[in-house]
Amino acid sequence: MTLQPLSDRVLVKPVAAEQKTAGGIIIPDSAKEKPLKGEVIAAGPGTKDEAMQVAAGDVVLYGKYAGTEIELDGEKFLIMRQSDILAKF
Repeated sequence: MTLQPLSDRVLVKPVAAEQKTAGGIIIPDSAKEKPLKGEVIAAGPGTKDEAMQVAAGDVVLYGKYAGTEIELDGEKFLIMRQSDILAKF
């Protein structure tokens, strides 16, 4: 993959949603929530006003409706602005 985000955008691969609850109940696809955690795959260079605070390999939390979903090489990714990221691990 040769996708390089521009400006303050970040390419994130969402972490798979949980299949079971803590009690062992299997969650059907229709009841699963959209994941809010993912791994940064690539980050842009930033802007002149704001430096990038995340880099490839960081695990981040983002808002429920953040980013635009895209598909590359059969995998789903989100591309979002750095300001849509709430925290990093």
